Amino acid sequence: MSTHEKEESPLLNVLVNVFLPVMVLSKMSKMPGYGEAAKFYYVGPHKALMIAVLIPFLYGLYHFIKKKEFNIFSAVGLLSVVLTGGVTLYLWNADGSVKPDAALWFGMKEAIQPLIIGLIVLVSHRTKSPLFREFVYNKGIFDVERIESVIGEANKEEDYQKVIFRNTLYFCGTFALSAVLNLVLAMRFLGALDFTADNAQELYNQGVAKVTGWGFLVIGLPLLVISSFIIMNLLKDLGRLTGLKKEEILLIGS
Repeated sequence: MSTHEKEESPLLNVLVNVFLPVMVLSKMSKMPGYGEAAKFYYVGPHKALMIAVLIPFLYGLYHFIKKKEFNIFSAVGLLSVVLTGGVTLYLWNADGSVKPDAALWFGMKEAIQPLIIGLIVLVSHRTKSPLFREFVYNKGIFDVERIESVIGEANKEEDYQKVIFRNTLYFCGTFALSAVLNLVLAMRFLGALDFTADNAQELYNQGVAKVTGWGFLVIGLPLLVISSFIIMNLLKDLGRLTGLKKEEILLIGS
């Protein structure tokens, strides 16, 4: 079996973790029989939230069981899904209203996931398996053995470790930025809602859908640009230390 057959599809990941939950929260949160144009898929805010949370949770659990290995990103993702349900249950009142500080609470929940990942990446730098080497500076992209061989011959190990640590900090910074943007989006889309309205919980679900949907665009694109910058900066630093050309540092075409 090839490596590509074993890899998780990014498109499927986006579909399950972003698109489907957004559609469920946006389209299914109205109460059954709501209005003259009521649809068969109106199940109410509680059931819609349950379905939206279960979709990525069950997919993540299935992926974890199938791979039979611990993946910190998947684990934190599952934690985030559980927190979404837990925070929402806390914010929803029995009378159908939503607590007035819901935007702040949900925003903090959204900020926790990237902050935890960034912290774990930073702490792992001093371990035998740094996550930066797994997700950015890995042997599938960089010719690490060749690079480290040249570094050893030139006796530049200390400078090499400084380069790796500096770029690890840049990588951790992307998660800090993600946390801030998550909080801003939550305050933007949930902060202006009337949580005393008769359909407050429906409005809450629709706001959460907007936070999730816009988060993929507003957060995903900047992080992609920053990640590209990190790789380019890493190439520049490694080229300066080793004297190797870009095509000698990268495993292009292999």
